[in-house]
Amino acid sequence: MQSRATAQWAGDLMSGNGSTSAASGIFREAGLTWKARTEGLSGKTTPEELLAASHASCFSMALSHALATGGHPAKKLETSCVIEFGPKSGGGFEVKSSTLEVKGWVPGIDQAAFAQAAEGAKNGCPISSALKIAMSVKAALQP
Repeated sequence: MQSRATAQWAGDLMSGNGSTSAASGIFREAGLTWKARTEGLSGKTTPEELLAASHASCFSMALSHALATGGHPAKKLETSCVIEFGPKSGGGFEVKSSTLEVKGWVPGIDQAAFAQAAEGAKNGCPISSALKIAMSVKAALQP
């Protein structure tokens, strides 16, 4: 299985702009600018926002699988992800961390088991494996 996306950019980094599209067509020509990346300009996306969506999605799938395999399928999981991007020592920029937060509605499981499953999913999700940055997960079982 291969996933594909494209990006185009015109101009220099600071004043240029571009867009990105998914081959699936789920998003097309999503606008990109440096200002959006560093100042949060609305109406544009960033590579980090796309990475956050990817990590939250992958983690949710991994956790869902782990819970079901353990005999406790989730009724619902809600996962958010914050990717931190900023200047790095010595110049340039870097993705510094990924913070996952998950709320789960899972019958028959306690908080400790849910947190353990979340930690395992954080370490086992393929996107987590692709990232070599500091990561954390906060798991809250819901009634």
